[in-house]
Amino acid sequence: MYADENVIKIKHAVLLEVAKAAFAGNLDEIRDDIPFTLIPGPTPQFRCCIYKEREIIRQRVRLAEGKAPSANDDGNIIQVISSACEDCPISSYTVTENCQNCLGKACINACKFGAIEAGRLRSHIDPQKCKECGRCAQACPYNAIAHLKRPCKFSCPVNAITYNEYGISVIDESKCIRCGKCIHSCPFGAIGSKTYIVDVIDAIKSDNKHVYAMVAPAAEGQFGANITMNSWKKAMQAVGFNGFVEVALGGDMTAAYEADEWLEAYEAGEKKVTSCCPGFVNMVRKHYPELADKISTTVSPMCAVSRMIKAKDPDAVTVFIGPCVAKKSEVHDQKIEDNADYVLTFSEIRVIMKAKGVQLEADDTSYQEGSVFGKRFANSGGVTAAVIESMKEKGEDVDCKVCKANGAAECKKALLLMKAGKLPENFIEGMACEGGCVGGPSNLKQEMAFKKDRDAVIAKADGRGVWENLKNYDMDSFSMHRSYEKPEA
Repeated sequence: MYADENVIKIKHAVLLEVAKAAFAGNLDEIRDDIPFTLIPGPTPQFRCCIYKEREIIRQRVRLAEGKAPSANDDGNIIQVISSACEDCPISSYTVTENCQNCLGKACINACKFGAIEAGRLRSHIDPQKCKECGRCAQACPYNAIAHLKRPCKFSCPVNAITYNEYGISVIDESKCIRCGKCIHSCPFGAIGSKTYIVDVIDAIKSDNKHVYAMVAPAAEGQFGANITMNSWKKAMQAVGFNGFVEVALGGDMTAAYEADEWLEAYEAGEKKVTSCCPGFVNMVRKHYPELADKISTTVSPMCAVSRMIKAKDPDAVTVFIGPCVAKKSEVHDQKIEDNADYVLTFSEIRVIMKAKGVQLEADDTSYQEGSVFGKRFANSGGVTAAVIESMKEKGEDVDCKVCKANGAAECKKALLLMKAGKLPENFIEGMACEGGCVGGPSNLKQEMAFKKDRDAVIAKADGRGVWENLKNYDMDSFSMHRSYEKPEA
């Protein structure tokens, strides 16, 4: 369960109003009315007053349009909604009622910054002076000083979140890896990501654009054992997309070409890290820049499918749909040529579907473009399994060892070992989310809640191999690497 469970309804209500207006073509006319539509008053629904609630809705509308909540935009796809972020305590150390106001004053004596003073009933911590060293809490014989961890700050794996003098959270853009863990950790829903909803709807409505939906393999099982890729294909056609491809095919493509890179590096005695998880790639580039040259040059499955589509249809607009917030960063920040044009989370595509009156319907598994290995790309360890399978299919018998870093904490540990030259394995498969993409921040269910359904759906797939599958596609019509020259038509 997410910490912002009750706030999610508010988020989705805003997105739905924006989506409906975008389809109707009157967003400019009704934009300022949305806060009043959702917060009619006179009684506030979830904050102190309707004026604060309406301001929060107004800032959410800006996020839904792909803008920063306020005029200040640092370019990060993850933003703090300042009007919603005002209720967390400024000081992370607080004196509780357990304080006996004792004569010993161990807490005051332990503080080296003069941040604690005696009060009439209990000691008091001055948040302006407190350096959060924790010495007072350790010294108190009654354990009367509690360490209150800000959920967003505590959830961030790279310490990118601090807060200003007003207690409002601040995301350090230079440290943030765009993993999105902070978004659902905030019980006030004060952190969100910019969306491409309006851009995608405008593209769908355009007469001269061919818009393709590309659904992540993490979708399988997420919506039930009977919701297949065929279900998604038909639903996306009903929404107005011109074409559809399952990104498990891109998993096969990435595995095949990454296998070649791994073999080359293995023979040269070099180490490599995977490139398919943008949160992990951001972590390497921002926090371990000396290892940036170890990142595989093979593009992600999302980019691979986008390039394949654009090689066939130069006018194509490609839209990736999945549970990953960092994929927005891959499109917005990394600027890889011919990558997806837009990214939608599961919540965002469901809002678009709802605005059009479309639902996912149970269907068969007759549509399949990825192997089981490509479909399992979304699970931690899935990339390794697909790459090794690709090697085997090519007759390569290599005893390479892979560190399967599951989650940001394990990724940091593995990268530190590689940086120090003490990593025993040859390669790192890095997944910023625990469990892999199936544990992404925009999943509708926790990974284990839909594991049974996911296994059931994938079990119905045929047993095609990675290279056996790729023989059906013109892999020479586009490049599978980051820096490249377009093949001539």
